[in-house]
Amino acid sequence: MTVFTCGGCDNALTAPVSQVALPPLVHAYQGCERGWIAPLLEPGTFAVDPEPAGPPWRAWEEIDTAEAEARGIYAPTSYLPDGPSGAICIAPGDIRGTVLIPERCDASCWGLYGADGPNLVCTQCGHAVATRVDHCGHWQVIWLDPRAVHRTGGDDDVIGWEELRQAVEPVPPVEPSGRWSPLWEAAAGAALAHLLAVSEGHRVIMPDGPIAQVFRQTLDVLLPSGPSSWTLGLDGPGLSTDADIALVPQHPQTAETWPRGTGAAVPLPAEVWTHLAAHDDRRLLLAIGSLPYGVRRDDPPPPLPDQFRPDERVFIHTLARLPAVRQPWLRAIHERFARTH
Repeated sequence: MTVFTCGGCDNALTAPVSQVALPPLVHAYQGCERGWIAPLLEPGTFAVDPEPAGPPWRAWEEIDTAEAEARGIYAPTSYLPDGPSGAICIAPGDIRGTVLIPERCDASCWGLYGADGPNLVCTQCGHAVATRVDHCGHWQVIWLDPRAVHRTGGDDDVIGWEELRQAVEPVPPVEPSGRWSPLWEAAAGAALAHLLAVSEGHRVIMPDGPIAQVFRQTLDVLLPSGPSSWTLGLDGPGLSTDADIALVPQHPQTAETWPRGTGAAVPLPAEVWTHLAAHDDRRLLLAIGSLPYGVRRDDPPPPLPDQFRPDERVFIHTLARLPAVRQPWLRAIHERFARTH
């Protein structure tokens, strides 16, 4: 377990936490107009963002192509954060030994946005150490400034791929409120960018089911119909497919992608992939009397919300960071979506 302490006085700033992966292009910075969103991370965990984050902000016109590509960005964006890389995020309930800076509580309509920089200081020495975000439409999170904190403690055990399906709790696509899960919307937005990049412009076909429900309509619009097409399936621990492209899990602690033997791979957060892997598409049969083990009830599934839509902001953000976006046909798709955001 790890504890983060103040760089100025060694005051403990967090509860003991274990590291998990942060796919920053999936949902860490996602924003949506749906009121309150849950904490970004589960209690007792932390993640590190490898990309630069926070102010100062630089306009795209200030950055030449070589510098942008060195940062892994291959298509124009309105601005880029030029703050430090390695920001650490934790769940709000895991923060300790801090107090808010009143003049930096840039309360918008519902909460703190953190646009003015760190808004939490160490209670022992007054050193600015972190930024709390709990504004509506944003994941609730504490971002520890990597320049202001120290990490103490040992490394955590890493689960093996063979343990993945037992160790990761699947996240369903629909929340109890009846809305699509924002994690699924963000995961689909990032995966859609990867799908387009590896498709090389070929039409992508897939069987009916949850994968088709998430991707088919959008892919059919963005990729041309024609005689040449590639197939999409699911691959990972305990599964295999001979499809040309496979949706595979990202390791929940290391963010590594499942090492598929052949064919293209598109990463999904483990919580989303695990739900797809557990999907049971067997046909229901009439059962009389008590239900034997393994026989499901014939209750109808709950109604789904309106048509599923991958998160467009996450899609644009991810696509801009894939080298394939330099191809004219894919750059045109990026520009088409970027104009509306």
